[in-house]
Amino acid sequence: MTSAPLAARLTSAPGPLFFPVTAYGPDGALDLDAFRAHVRSGVEAGAGAVFACCGTGEFHALTPEEFRDCVAAAVEETAGRVPVLAGAGYGTALAIRYARLAEEAGADGILAMPPYLVVADQAGLLRHYTALAAATALDVIVYQRDNAVFTPQTVVELAATDGVIGLKDGYGDLDLMQRIVSAVRTGAPGRDFLYFNGLPTAELTGLAYRGIGITLYSSAVFCFAPEIALAFHRALADGDDATAERLLDGFYRPLVELRAKGHGYAVSLVKAAVRMRGHDVGEVRPPLSEPSAAHIKELADIVARGYALLGDGTAA
Repeated sequence: MTSAPLAARLTSAPGPLFFPVTAYGPDGALDLDAFRAHVRSGVEAGAGAVFACCGTGEFHALTPEEFRDCVAAAVEETAGRVPVLAGAGYGTALAIRYARLAEEAGADGILAMPPYLVVADQAGLLRHYTALAAATALDVIVYQRDNAVFTPQTVVELAATDGVIGLKDGYGDLDLMQRIVSAVRTGAPGRDFLYFNGLPTAELTGLAYRGIGITLYSSAVFCFAPEIALAFHRALADGDDATAERLLDGFYRPLVELRAKGHGYAVSLVKAAVRMRGHDVGEVRPPLSEPSAAHIKELADIVARGYALLGDGTAA
């Protein structure tokens, strides 16, 4: 691992943030060789960081032992070329256990997902994330979504917490995010706090988030169409809105509309597309289900159109 701070490595990353799927064999068991190959291909394609065993990686379906083995494999495969972060979630005790397993496996940081099931108040959420940050030497990015939605003042307190370096937003309220950014800017001056667009298929809202200064984002598309994801990433960074809008209109919007046709498609549709790419990563684990045959065909057509939009001869 490099000695550069994680926040600096993420903000200077030349490519999208890569959230690999977790690979399973025909018997449903973890397939570390296939997972390594998937991670390796993403790093070689230009990923800015690897976020292992997070939402797209079916964190919810992994045992602690499988989680540890996957994170260790990602760390070994990247060999310090890009930072590796791992998911951690459930209640406070289990989140701490996963964070410590990730630390033992050599990860650079943690993506702290919402607590399991319960809806906590702001004081309880703050206690949860400060306890997690105190329990590990790893830097922590807090994931806002579902039952973990924060007031601006709570984020100010999180930003002042040692070890908490950023907020990933999967909630999608731009008014709230603008108020959070403003509150941290004035309430925790001088703190280099990071913000990430963490909505499913984050590219669809990339231009809107860029408007409030948030340019870091997770890219599930990078798992299966890295050339398209990189083209959009460059367009967003360079202010090439014509290219960004062409990809939004012809690829990302149809993909999101297809994703909305099935429960769990934010994961299972991505995994199906990774298999189309030639990576034998297996099917999703229960309780998720595979996409229908008709939706797989629609997915293939959308991906083909996306590559055609690149206009440079690039092929999947």
